[in-house]
Amino acid sequence: MHRAYQPITPANNKLLKKRWDMTRYDTHRRKVHSAAAVIDNHPPKTYLHLHLKLKKMQIEEERYATVERDNRILLEKMSCIMRTKGRVDNHNDYEHKSLNKTKRQRELLRVTHENQAILKRITSKEPHLNHVNWEEEWRTNQQYMDNIAQYPKDWYKEIVRKTKPRPRRKSSMDDTDEKTDDDDTPNSARNSGTTRLPPIQRNGSAAESDTSSVHDDEETAA
Repeated sequence: MHRAYQPITPANNKLLKKRWDMTRYDTHRRKVHSAAAVIDNHPPKTYLHLHLKLKKMQIEEERYATVERDNRILLEKMSCIMRTKGRVDNHNDYEHKSLNKTKRQRELLRVTHENQAILKRITSKEPHLNHVNWEEEWRTNQQYMDNIAQYPKDWYKEIVRKTKPRPRRKSSMDDTDEKTDDDDTPNSARNSGTTRLPPIQRNGSAAESDTSSVHDDEETAA
């Protein structure tokens, strides 16, 4: 009894019930087998132009062709240089042309004319101050200062020159120079008519000659 088909729902004929149930089950399985998925879980389609970039390949081929052409030209030049003496054609016959050359020439001409006009006005203008009169007045003032001065002009330079140590070459030459200086000093004082400072003696033994020269100067001034 347990081997017989047991329907879920009650039926009068179990054989027909089994046939009907199997038919519904087969239909269900066929529908399940042929049912389409609601969610598309398939991988995306593969497009050829995304993987094989023809434009990029064309650009690379053109670049390679350009490099190959340049290399071929360079090789030809090098081979020509190796076959010949290697002369270089570096002559440039191009003449430089400026678009604003005319304008710059006119501007230069205008500036030159203005400078010439300014120079002409400066040179034709007479000065307000006369430097010749200044020189004459200065010479007159120097003459007045010489007249009222107690000592002659540049007297300190003479003292410095006499007191400056001289290199001793020969004793006889030094003695001759000292005597000449002592003889010239009183004469120059008498000729000038003004009181001069006594000459500086190098040795202490010439005190008497200094005293006599001072008296001579005082008599001359009186």
